[in-house]
Amino acid sequence: MSDVSHTLSGDGRPPAATPLTRAALEIDEYAATLGWDLPARLFALVDSAQLRRTDPGLAKQLGLADQEEPGLTPVEQDELPAGMELDKFLGTIAWPDMVAGCALVVERLMLPPNAEQSRPKNATEAQLADWVANHPDRQEVRITAAVLRDGKKEIALRLRSKDVAREVLTGPDLVPGLTEALLATFS
Repeated sequence: MSDVSHTLSGDGRPPAATPLTRAALEIDEYAATLGWDLPARLFALVDSAQLRRTDPGLAKQLGLADQEEPGLTPVEQDELPAGMELDKFLGTIAWPDMVAGCALVVERLMLPPNAEQSRPKNATEAQLADWVANHPDRQEVRITAAVLRDGKKEIALRLRSKDVAREVLTGPDLVPGLTEALLATFS
């Protein structure tokens, strides 16, 4: 597991309103340093104060020992199994009690809402994927979906064509299917 607990600063953006939003943006910024065309990445979100109390050695290793602010510490999990569908993989996850939430980074192609009008009728999944991949209005995006056990959710969405931190869109309902799938890992 690797830690992503660096602080975002110096880019002129206002601080995020909630710890979950901050965690999603922190993970997005980390993913941005790795580049594009990468497999999905999964993170456990751990309450930073609880981590300092229960495991001071690990907190020190993650650079949290001297911090006092509350928040969530993203801890990257092992690589997702190659070739396994994301939905099936998420169905195999069981988080320990110490994990307050989780986050997933995935890259996808998205179309604007008006593209739905030209969607091929009765197309197979493969045909739809091909249609999206070849659509002239497609956008490559990196989605960072983050959720907490209590149902809170946040998305950070970065367009490849606007690959700068100040252009990252956030909101809890940008990709509801993905956040619902992550919330299901806590049931």
